[in-house]
Amino acid sequence: MLKRLDIFILKNFFTLFLGTFVISLFVVMMQFLWKYIDDLVGKGLGIDVIAQFFFYAAETLVPMALPLAILLAALISFGNLGERLELLAIKAAGISLWRTLRPLALLMVLLTGWSFYFQDIVAPAAQHKLMQLLYSMRQKSPELDIPEGVFYDGVEGMNLFVQKKNKETGVLYGVIIYNMRDGVNNAHIILADSGKLETSADKQHLLLHLWQGEQFENLNSNALATKEVPYRRESFVQKHFIIDFNQNFEMSDADFSNSERTKDIVHLQTSIDSLTQVVDSVSRSFSTDMQHGTLFVPNSANNPGEAYELADDNTVVKKPKATAPPKEIDIDSVFAHMTPSHQIAAMQRAQNKATLAAIDMQYRADVMESYAKELRLHRIQIWQKITLALACLVFFFIGAPLGAIIRKGGLGMPVVVAVIIFIFYYIVNSLGYNLAYGGTIPPWLGMWFSTAVLAPLGVFLTVKSNNDSVVFNIDAYTNFFRRLWGIRTKRHIVRKEVIINDPQYAQMATMLQQVADQAREYRNTHNLRRFPHYVNVFFRVKRDEQIEQISQQLEYCVDSLSNSKDRHILRELNAFPVLDPHAHTAPFHDMRWNRVAGILFPIGIILVFRMARFRNRLRRDLRQIVTTAEKISEMCKKMD
Repeated sequence: MLKRLDIFILKNFFTLFLGTFVISLFVVMMQFLWKYIDDLVGKGLGIDVIAQFFFYAAETLVPMALPLAILLAALISFGNLGERLELLAIKAAGISLWRTLRPLALLMVLLTGWSFYFQDIVAPAAQHKLMQLLYSMRQKSPELDIPEGVFYDGVEGMNLFVQKKNKETGVLYGVIIYNMRDGVNNAHIILADSGKLETSADKQHLLLHLWQGEQFENLNSNALATKEVPYRRESFVQKHFIIDFNQNFEMSDADFSNSERTKDIVHLQTSIDSLTQVVDSVSRSFSTDMQHGTLFVPNSANNPGEAYELADDNTVVKKPKATAPPKEIDIDSVFAHMTPSHQIAAMQRAQNKATLAAIDMQYRADVMESYAKELRLHRIQIWQKITLALACLVFFFIGAPLGAIIRKGGLGMPVVVAVIIFIFYYIVNSLGYNLAYGGTIPPWLGMWFSTAVLAPLGVFLTVKSNNDSVVFNIDAYTNFFRRLWGIRTKRHIVRKEVIINDPQYAQMATMLQQVADQAREYRNTHNLRRFPHYVNVFFRVKRDEQIEQISQQLEYCVDSLSNSKDRHILRELNAFPVLDPHAHTAPFHDMRWNRVAGILFPIGIILVFRMARFRNRLRRDLRQIVTTAEKISEMCKKMD
């Protein structure tokens, strides 16, 4: 049963989801519009046609916009919960993140099923209508808009030139018209001082009005083939023409049902079965032709029981089996006894036959590749319906934990993160699609590639967010890389404003002298310049208790003397290095990891060189500790 918390989470998410879905659909619509902008501009299309275009395009793009909307809504909703400390209150009440996500996870399962149904039933029909509409828009004549200073051929059979045009009244000045509706050899040339061009009320004709001009017309249809060209010249004050020009938009009845994008899974599977049978039939036919057709080269020596001959129609036919094997013909010997002219003719015939065979093989390869591409497209379409629906679930389990970790709501950081993740998904998905379409990888692998990459990320973020891990804590990553490269922080001890207990200077002087003696003794008894032994490092790891004791005593002295008021002592305390008691003994604290690193020989060699660097650093640190401890010990004696 739904609890109050479930209703609160669902209400908070669903309100944001409606807004992000509209935004996401608008974004993908704009990307789709730029692709077909040339088919819309300059066609004089009505509002109803534009509305149909956007409606069908929106239906086909809903499955693509849905995962982006879910990702953005999950990021913002859980970012708001984290920013308002509501998510912290939920966890403080003993409710885990997975329990918080459970109602939304069930909603995502329903949206995934709805997305698959939409892609399989609604989207193919909308895609078919959209393809018909685009085809009709491309076939439509462009809207009549004659430019200045150039010839315009938008009217079929005519070229119009306008020197100047009055955009307010529509009057054209300096008009030149080449009327070639009666053929190129019988062209009419019209010159006019001014004119006006407009469409009739039924949009079926153009009304051309000309004033103060002349018309030239050839009187001989074969005028271009004669030296003297008879023509007729006509001067007019005004002249009117009616030109057929259909500008009405008519929906095409073109059939695009063979496209894989207009089919559901049942029809796709049926088409795959049919294409598979066609490919098998064509491949068997091509194989037979290559074995016994124009590409076959008979060789009786390789098959002495069979012989072939060339029939009258230039086809190779099998001779009856001979009782005795035929003699092998030495082609080189026959060619050497031919005359030069016959040799050239024979080589030309062989070259022509080889060229024809190569062309025939290339044609057959192209035919097989076209069938293979169509078959791959149908299989890609099936897997794309499944993976695009599952993307809703994957994006939710990326967005919700990520929002809980980031704890930033609004349209700032969540939008940036969502766009980056979606662009990465789009690139990976396009890569898989192109590899599958090219036949490099199977179609199922190409379409599952993006899901296989992003699903582990969703699982990782969900687990880390449920365990309150510091995934995006910069300090954690900084400390990790510091330990990896052996970079240490320097001491920064300053004088305290309030001191409760003053240090015991006599005791500190004695302890510092002991630390100096221990450090000096360690340097004398351990050869830190020696290269580490490989077996001892990874398989015989021992704790260095002496260095651990020196480090503990040193930190106790530093912590006690940090309460001193003497600025000289505080300055010298910053000179003490921070010791790492384990860096020079083994790369890992866990013995199992040390053994694994030792078995992996290249990694072990790198770690041994790293330890050699740390041993050399420890040698310098011990020398610095001896010098600094003795100096501070003398200062403590004077203070006492």
